[in-house]
Amino acid sequence: MTDKTSPRVEKDAAGLLSSYYILTLYFPAVVLSLGYGIATPAVPVFAKSFGTGFGVAALVIIVHSLGSVLSTVPTGLLLDRLGRKPILFTGPIFMAVASFLIAVASSFPELLLYRFISGWAQEMWKQARITMIADIGKERQRGRQVTALVGTEAAGRLLGPAVGGLLAGWSIRAPFVAHGILGIIAILPSFYLLRDSAPVARREVAREALPQTSNKDAYMAMLRDFKLLGLFVAQLFAAMSRGTLWSGTMLLYVVYAYNSGPQMLGVLSTAAGIVGVPITLSSGYLMDRFGRKITMVPGFILVGGGLTYLAFSAYWHWSLGAFVVAFLWIAVAQSITSGSMQVLGADLAPRDARGRFFGIWRLVGEIGHILSPSIFAVLADHVAFSAAFSFLAVCAFVAAVLIGLQVRETVGRAKL
Repeated sequence: MTDKTSPRVEKDAAGLLSSYYILTLYFPAVVLSLGYGIATPAVPVFAKSFGTGFGVAALVIIVHSLGSVLSTVPTGLLLDRLGRKPILFTGPIFMAVASFLIAVASSFPELLLYRFISGWAQEMWKQARITMIADIGKERQRGRQVTALVGTEAAGRLLGPAVGGLLAGWSIRAPFVAHGILGIIAILPSFYLLRDSAPVARREVAREALPQTSNKDAYMAMLRDFKLLGLFVAQLFAAMSRGTLWSGTMLLYVVYAYNSGPQMLGVLSTAAGIVGVPITLSSGYLMDRFGRKITMVPGFILVGGGLTYLAFSAYWHWSLGAFVVAFLWIAVAQSITSGSMQVLGADLAPRDARGRFFGIWRLVGEIGHILSPSIFAVLADHVAFSAAFSFLAVCAFVAAVLIGLQVRETVGRAKL
């Protein structure tokens, strides 16, 4: 088996900013993230409209994450068995259908079911796109491809909540209809342009091999590979260091610690997005030019430093201004590493089992994202906020050490 894609796909994807990539990768990313951002502000309000208490209403967030977690491994298997294209289409279509169903949901259990489907489908899209980048992305392009993808998603998320708030003021169900429509629009160009990045011959070989080699044996082979095992452990600690910021727990902290209102939260979120996008894009260039670790190791060290600063701030009860400095510091540091683990995973994914590899990869990452705010909340509630931030700082430092010492560099310094 070779690692070559079809000549037609290679020709279409020859340029980093080719129309093929723009219409089949970046355009869907920004439109889907815009739709997700539009629906996000309406989710808690819609849940409350069914007369649920806070604890029960929080299930709308939990079941969405649960859908993503449970989707990881099955999606990886399907990517290797059926190819990339069917999964990449199925994900957004199911997301759109789930959003339309949410808009007409008449009970809270219905809402939970459709949120679970949405989370499952969202993970299908995420895994399919990174697997395709691993298939066809050039060694010196993957950094910029992934960070451009992350950057366009961030841009969509910046605009989405404001639009969603306006639509929710007209009807609480309208944002979900908009999300569904945008999900369909996002993949329309792909119906005409997208070609499967896994050759038919490779899929046929995979079908023949699967009955002879169990999936359990294939997964165990990955876990016995020392370089991949180190990568999975680094992924777990990297995800735990980031999960609290991504989940909004940091914003919850500023509400409880400083009694801040929604205006302050909006300013912080917007500021983090504005400073983050250009830094993320620049990091992609650096990774392609000088190697992956040039941004990853310093980035996670900076994340750990910012979280350590926050631990001292929480312990000594420093001012809101001190928190804002730390928040922006961490946002910048997170942007330096944003997308970097995906790039490293795309570099190291076994060429003949990329779908299954990314199934494990995404499972580890999603577990880290769930553990992070959960452990943070337990430590904050039963010990102190300073202990919670210290835990996250340790995770960031451990990620930096593992990446620096246990994960090999996949791209050397480019010749000047």
